[in-house]
Amino acid sequence: MGEDSGNDTFKCLDSQGDPSLLYLADDSPPLKGFAFGHPSSISGEVVFNTGMVGYPEALTDPSYRGQILVLTYPLIGNYGVPDEELMDNHNLPKYFESSAIHIAGLIVSSYSWEHSHWAATKSLSKWLTDNKIPAMYGVDTRALTMKLRECGSILGRIDTNPKEELSSSLVEYDDPNKRNLVSEVSLKEVKVYGAGNETKIIAYDCGMKYNIIRYLVETHKVELHVVPFDYDLEANPSNIVWDGLFLSNGPGDPTMCPQTIKSIQYALELEPPRPIFGICLGNQLLALAAGAKTYKLKYGNRGMNQPAIDLRTGRCYITPQNHGFAVDANSLPEGWKPLFLNANDLTNEGIIHINKPFFSVQFHPEASGGPTDTAFLFEKFVGHVRKSTQPLVLQDGLHYHRKTYKKVLLVGSGGLSIGQAGEFDYSGSQCIKALKEEGIEVILINPNIATVQTSQEKHDNAPCADRVYFLPIRPAVVMDIINKEKPDGIIVSMGGQTALNVGVELWNAGLLQAAGVEVLGTQIPVIEATEDREIFSEKLKEIDETIALSYSATNVEEALAAADKIGYPVLVRAAFALGGLGSGFANDPAELKGLAMKAFATSNQILIDQDLRGWKELEYEVVRDSSDNCITVCNMENFDPLGIHTGDSIVVAPSQTLTNREYFMLRKTALKVVRHLGIVGECNIQYALNPVSEKYCIIEVNARLSRSSALASKATGYPLAYVATKLSLGRDLVSIRNSVTKTTTACFEPSLDYCVLKMPRWDLKKFARVSNKLGSSMLSVGEVMAIGRSFEEVMQKACRMVNPALHGLDGEDSNLIDDSVDLATRLKTPTDTRLFAVQTALEQGWTIDQVHELTRIDKWFLSKLENIASMRKACLEAGSIDKLLETNARARMLALKQAGFSDRQLARYLNLQSGTNGESRVREKRKALGVVPCVKQIDTLAAEFPAQTNYLYMTYSGDHDDVEQPHTSQHLQPAYKFSSSKDLSADTPEFNRRARAMSVGTRNQNLSEAKKAGVMVLGCGAYCIGSSVEFDWCAVSCVRQLRRDGFKSIIVNYNPETVSTDYDESDRLYFEELSLERVTDIYEREGAAGVVVSVGGQIPNNLSGPLADSGVKILGTDAKDIDRAEDRRAFSDMLDTMGIQQPPWAVLKSKDEAVKFAEKVNYPVLVRPSFVLSGAAMRVAADEEQLRNFLDLASDVADDKPVVVTKFMLEAKEIEFDAVAHKGNILNYAIGEHLENAGVHSGDATVVLPAQKLYVNTIRQVKRYASAIAKALSITGPFNIQFMAKGNHVQVIECNLRASRTFPFVSKTLNHNFISLATRAMCGLDVKPYRISLLDIDYVCVKAPMFSFTRLRGADPTLGVEMASTGEVACFGEDQHEAFLSALLSTGFKLPNRKRSILLSIASNKFRNEFAESAQILSDLGYRLYGTPGTSKFYKEKLGLELIETKKPDNDDDDGEGTALHEIKEGNIDMIVNISEDTTRRDEITSGYLIRRAAVDFDVSLVTNVKCAIQIADCLNRKLDQGMPVRHIKEYYKIPTVGWSA
Repeated sequence: MGEDSGNDTFKCLDSQGDPSLLYLADDSPPLKGFAFGHPSSISGEVVFNTGMVGYPEALTDPSYRGQILVLTYPLIGNYGVPDEELMDNHNLPKYFESSAIHIAGLIVSSYSWEHSHWAATKSLSKWLTDNKIPAMYGVDTRALTMKLRECGSILGRIDTNPKEELSSSLVEYDDPNKRNLVSEVSLKEVKVYGAGNETKIIAYDCGMKYNIIRYLVETHKVELHVVPFDYDLEANPSNIVWDGLFLSNGPGDPTMCPQTIKSIQYALELEPPRPIFGICLGNQLLALAAGAKTYKLKYGNRGMNQPAIDLRTGRCYITPQNHGFAVDANSLPEGWKPLFLNANDLTNEGIIHINKPFFSVQFHPEASGGPTDTAFLFEKFVGHVRKSTQPLVLQDGLHYHRKTYKKVLLVGSGGLSIGQAGEFDYSGSQCIKALKEEGIEVILINPNIATVQTSQEKHDNAPCADRVYFLPIRPAVVMDIINKEKPDGIIVSMGGQTALNVGVELWNAGLLQAAGVEVLGTQIPVIEATEDREIFSEKLKEIDETIALSYSATNVEEALAAADKIGYPVLVRAAFALGGLGSGFANDPAELKGLAMKAFATSNQILIDQDLRGWKELEYEVVRDSSDNCITVCNMENFDPLGIHTGDSIVVAPSQTLTNREYFMLRKTALKVVRHLGIVGECNIQYALNPVSEKYCIIEVNARLSRSSALASKATGYPLAYVATKLSLGRDLVSIRNSVTKTTTACFEPSLDYCVLKMPRWDLKKFARVSNKLGSSMLSVGEVMAIGRSFEEVMQKACRMVNPALHGLDGEDSNLIDDSVDLATRLKTPTDTRLFAVQTALEQGWTIDQVHELTRIDKWFLSKLENIASMRKACLEAGSIDKLLETNARARMLALKQAGFSDRQLARYLNLQSGTNGESRVREKRKALGVVPCVKQIDTLAAEFPAQTNYLYMTYSGDHDDVEQPHTSQHLQPAYKFSSSKDLSADTPEFNRRARAMSVGTRNQNLSEAKKAGVMVLGCGAYCIGSSVEFDWCAVSCVRQLRRDGFKSIIVNYNPETVSTDYDESDRLYFEELSLERVTDIYEREGAAGVVVSVGGQIPNNLSGPLADSGVKILGTDAKDIDRAEDRRAFSDMLDTMGIQQPPWAVLKSKDEAVKFAEKVNYPVLVRPSFVLSGAAMRVAADEEQLRNFLDLASDVADDKPVVVTKFMLEAKEIEFDAVAHKGNILNYAIGEHLENAGVHSGDATVVLPAQKLYVNTIRQVKRYASAIAKALSITGPFNIQFMAKGNHVQVIECNLRASRTFPFVSKTLNHNFISLATRAMCGLDVKPYRISLLDIDYVCVKAPMFSFTRLRGADPTLGVEMASTGEVACFGEDQHEAFLSALLSTGFKLPNRKRSILLSIASNKFRNEFAESAQILSDLGYRLYGTPGTSKFYKEKLGLELIETKKPDNDDDDGEGTALHEIKEGNIDMIVNISEDTTRRDEITSGYLIRRAAVDFDVSLVTNVKCAIQIADCLNRKLDQGMPVRHIKEYYKIPTVGWSA
């Protein structure tokens, strides 16, 4: 590890290093920072480099001679500096490009005082100090880069520990361009490498990088005579025999090398001609010798991602460059032509003689640092020298044979599940956009009604599919659509594994070929090569690459044999599975046998892999076009070592601990593999890298868009799905524009000047018996992405994003650590809370080495977490804000904010009032010190080119905004000084609850001012159970309506899987936290006319009160009224006052009172916390013991909010009422009914719309109650009320003053967007209700839940009042049965058609009676019925049915012949109807649980609700399983109706 930071408590808050100034010769004030190099002063030309790795290589590049180098990537020094004494075979330093540091000085944003890498022997700071090179950190390098871009390279001076601050005009600057820099770096005498090799080449050393020598001598076996730059070739004093001439790179102005030019001119005149090849400066020298001109570029091309087009072939290569001069292509004399062209700025990148072997390039084919994609040029040069026949280089002509497509079928991913979530809505939406731009008719099949891609409203910025089929994604259905629509192309790479598997099946059956439908993009045989482990392994062997030791098996015996070959432990995986489904680690044959049996239930092939846990896991996103242009868009490094599924790991982009050698070694392999496989479009490749060597192996390639593709798109600003779609149509990368800069090409590799961290979101606590251990099978339900300019900042931001209850990364204070398990065990075992265990250990003084030993997390990451722990300790020891800031106040506050500490977090550490009052005091102090965040753009090219981008984030690591501050921006006064709640006394609890935050202010604006100022829309945050893609649809619908109405739209969200975080969707996108602090920051800066909190689910809704108390204008329903609806006690009081019926209720004051209440109203009772989503901690208690347990759980969740206990009604019907109101008057509404009785959470219920079985009087009562509630709460905007009805008796369950998860379902069913209407109402525009008559709609839509129980090992797959589903689907039909069966099949449900066998296990006679008619139907239809003893006996006695009796299991191993488990495991059962007694959650393991769990584990269809089971039997009785009509949604809208039309 790097330097010791000392023991002084407050030292971690004070900047290390001497104060430093960077003066610029443009009369601007000096930039301030701190020294981390030699304490000296130096001047030079200030230039920037956009590379993200390779600082040892860059600093020793002689081309930087005399220059002060600005590195745009903000985190520098991470991997230290390797051994300078280590030499290669040629006695050259192995890891460096020369034997000295050539830069004059170094400027970085953030220096990492701790480094971690197996090859490092010292820190960057020590290396610079030893070599007397000054360096400074703490500079806003992005702002400096933008200045250099606009003004050109500027002279500068670093002044370390200055005595005084001078005016820039009084500083003396040394201009290195006036010196002959080449003479300073060139060797002084001839040196020979590779002596004895046959081919002799002279290389002019104008500052030659050592990697050039390695390429020519090692790779191409030449005898290389390196001569000084002024060596007289004609006189040839050393009598060198030579066959070819090489001209090296070097610094400065080429015209200052007349001796070199003279020698080149001599060589050009020789007959027969001898080959000449030049690089960088050599390109300019060759041009000058030929008679052309050169000129100084404004700021040069320096970095690793410059796209250079080969003008012979049109191919584009990613090249590393470092030069300030260029060749004027217009001045080339006769006989010379441009060879390469920069695809971004169109400058010359190379020249060639038309009939002699002379050529040169402006870039570095040998790289180091950077990619070596053009190293073939060395081969071309040496080939010329050896007079070997050169291959003819021609364009491939594909561009002229591009096929045009008229109609394309896009296959979606269906309902969201663990492993396949919202990222496919984003990729599908991008795909549709790309197809529509090409004028192609788009047909979409996707039953996920909650998605943006299935929307039908037309919008300028977001075109929609022409026809959408809400149907099951199954091969037969897809073929029915193909036969009907007759598309000429199909895209199966944008819908996850679901779409891919359908595409593979149809292709292998020959059906696509027979229908004349082309698979666009990567072809099916290529996809199969990546999915089938054996084929994949063979393919890799062909190019000398290896995968981890792995064998496939088709039965348990083969699996055991494979494990014996590899050695335990082994990883077991199912082939053709998404998100590691059916996988796990086996430590012995017994564990392997159990895992294998479960894996075979989902796949006919399983894979046994070598265990590489502890290795680093890395991933590259790769894009390739049909012309073989190939780029990597993003590389990512897992925070956790290998062994945890990447979807469950914290992921950092770009990689933080890889050297240039490692980064580009893996990149080179990625390109080689992708080309060899023949992938066209986008894919990702995953690696395992040995943490103590450069040894690696390939884990897998995904030849489709994946979760990480969405992450990479958002992390870089490079729209992968959009580009991949264009490529699948035959477009090439060069012709597609970079959609951020609008001017540069898409054939480039993004350069990041920020750090991105993805953190998964789990909901494992919702499921009893589910282990929170993480492994190879993915368990997370969503993810967040934090952007910043320090690792500490993004880590703390991500913690708050993933769990709004957290204030940052705390260990002991997180309340997430299980004290019953010792800390060492918690560190060793990967779980969903291990990060907090790691932090706890560091807070308790564990060393980084101790934590690393147990976790194998890289020490660099741990050192950053230790910084957070040290800063926390300093704050706690200070104990008060005055003590903390008594010295270096601004610097300390800035250090804390740069490390990602929130105001609320600091308030807690410093013993200020809890809640928002303390937070506002920190905010006030911070702003008084001038510590405010700045706004930065994500522009894909690290500020090298101007970008018209609205993609923004906020950070404290900078002092300049990238975008101008609107004239409407405002400063809000602290709330505790001037409260808007005038009627509140300052000493009441109500005051303390309301006066939570920053400010108050009122503004009256007319509409045109409001449109200019804009409206902020708060997005949904991380997907979790209860808040998913439906809220993203709501946010996107809101933003699109704002833009239609001429409002500037500003969206705030941090979920990379969403469409709302696509920068095309809004006028300003802030990829930021949905916290009071950050939303207020943005609101103040933007001066928005108001904020919409009602379309993003519970997180923004909970912010309404604190925001309003801060003076933020909440659009729509007043924050106080939102509070009244969310507060269970206040809402229940209001209903009682209004005389509206609700179940008996009581507010918990003590457990004993709650028990008394329950006894009074009779069990069961429902425990309900306030201000929560998806019924979090909501439970039905059947007895006192359960009630007491559930009250504990609810108190934990509800914090200080009331917990209400209500009477739970059995056998009642639940009703959904979704509506939009304006000033208390309902504009439009929809009434849907749950198929299941009340007791199943609305998110898990099957919902029918329009309602089919409600009494007219029930509907009338529902409307009356809803109208009264809307008036009482003065609702403006969307709202949802849940009712229950028993007979004609209607009661209110709850009311949400926000959009609910059913809004997209309602809007698409009724063909009217409720959110668009609500948006107009909230913005104060004229609103007219839609013409909707629910009684006259002659079709039905049924929404069905999507569960992920297969992944949640041990979870009981039953439904209750707390939501368990991860997604939903909805399908249409002419009647309820048709729609229901389509929806059920869309969830992946399999009808009992294989063996036509059904197991009935029904707990009570009540349910047995209810199902009796259905049991008779199934028997009459010829199904083979099995039954557990009680069920068999009942139906034999009642109906005379002979069920095959199976014994109920007593435990997991009770699977002998004749038992239910035996029949399930042997594959004898197709479907199980298992109805348990009640909806209460019990923890004991019952036989019913064992049957249900076996059904999930062995992929048997399971029905646990009697109403659904009856509906399935009715559908089978109607022969609906034999086929249903294939209609798109517009055909349903057009069904003739009587009495009403839209």
